[in-house]
Amino acid sequence: MILPPATLGMLGGGQLGRFFVMAAHELGYRVLVLDPDEHSPAGRIADEHLVAAYDDLAALERLTGQCAAVTTEFENVPADTLAYLSKYVTVRPNAEAVRTCQNRSEEKAFLKRHGFPHAPYADIRSEADLREANAGLFPGILKVARFGYDGKGQVRVNNREGALIAWSQLRNEPCVLEQQMKLDYEVSVVLARDEHGAVRCFPTAENSHRRGILDISLVPARTFGCLAAQLPNEAEEIAEGIAQKMDYVGTLGVEFFIVHGQLYVNEMAPRPHNSGHYTIDACVTNQFEQQVRALCGLPLGEARAHSAAAMVNLLGDIWYRTDPHHAHEPDWAQLLAIPNLKLHLYGKRHPRPGRKMGHFTVIGTDPLEVQKSALAGRRLMGISNE
Repeated sequence: MILPPATLGMLGGGQLGRFFVMAAHELGYRVLVLDPDEHSPAGRIADEHLVAAYDDLAALERLTGQCAAVTTEFENVPADTLAYLSKYVTVRPNAEAVRTCQNRSEEKAFLKRHGFPHAPYADIRSEADLREANAGLFPGILKVARFGYDGKGQVRVNNREGALIAWSQLRNEPCVLEQQMKLDYEVSVVLARDEHGAVRCFPTAENSHRRGILDISLVPARTFGCLAAQLPNEAEEIAEGIAQKMDYVGTLGVEFFIVHGQLYVNEMAPRPHNSGHYTIDACVTNQFEQQVRALCGLPLGEARAHSAAAMVNLLGDIWYRTDPHHAHEPDWAQLLAIPNLKLHLYGKRHPRPGRKMGHFTVIGTDPLEVQKSALAGRRLMGISNE
C-alpha cells in the first residue's frame, strides 16, 4: 500500500483532476499535477503544478522523482507517456487500457474481439472504405477515431454521399462509421477495480444529452422500471468484464445504449466519468476517492448510494443568458435556495458555450421529488427542459 502523506501524480488539470486532488487531500496525500495550462482547475489547488507538456521529459522525471504513483484524469494523455512512467513508478490504469479507450477504432476492435455487444460499425481510413461500407450502416454517425468528445468530431450522415462530404469536413481523419441506432435510453456504469480484481459498481445512472453533451443523470435510473429487471445486473456484468479483460485498475466509466431492451456498449472512459459526479453527494464513497484508493492499493470503499440523485451539468452558455456577447455570473443564490441541492463549480476562468463549468446535484429519499427539484433548478438557470 501507498499510504499518506505520499505524493501522487495526476496527468491532467481539468475538473476530474480537481476532484481527485480534493479526495486525495482528504485522505492525507499530497498531489503533483502535470498540465500545460497554468490556470488549470486541478493545478490551482494541487500541492505542486508542473506547467509542461505531457511528453516533456524533464517534467516526467520530476514526476518519477517525487511521486509514489501516477494516474490520469482524461484518456487523451499520450499512452506512451504512461508506458514511460510505468518503468519507474506505479501507474494506474495501465498504458494499454488507456491506449484502447483513446482510439475509437481500437475500442471497437476490443469490444468485438471479446464479444461485448456494440453497434455495427466500419473503420474508415480512406475514401474507398466509405464507398465500400455496408449499406446497412446508413443512416449512421461518422466519428473521428481520436480526440472526439462531448459531441465534437461527430457528424450524422444519412447516406454514402453525405458521409463522403462529412469525411472531408473532418479533414479525412481516420474515423469510425457507426450505425445510428434508435435508442430507448442511455445509461452508464461507473466502477472501481483494484489490483487484486475486486470490483465495486456504483448504481447505474440514466443519462440524457443535449447537443452531444451530458445534460442530466438520474439515480436510480427510471428506465429499469419499464424494462427487463435484469438490465442493471447485465450492465454491471459487462462493465466488470471490460475492466477484467483490460486488467484495469482504477475508476472506469462505461456508457451503454439500450435499444429494444438490449444493451450495447457505446464508449469506455479510463477515468472517473461525468455521469458519476452524483457519487460525490449521494454515495458512501465517491468515484474520486475510489480512484485514489485503487491507485494506492487501499481497500475499495462501499459504493452504495444512500440517496436518490439527479445531477445536472452547468455549461458556459448560462453565463451568456442575459447578454450573448458578454459573460455574467449566474445568480447562484437561486440554486442554493433549493434545500437538497449541492453546487459544484470547477474554477475555470473563461466560460464558453458548451464548456463544462460546474454541476449541481439534488439528493433526497424520493426519486420523483429529486427529479422535480433538479428540473426546477435547470429552469432557474435558464436551461430548457426540452
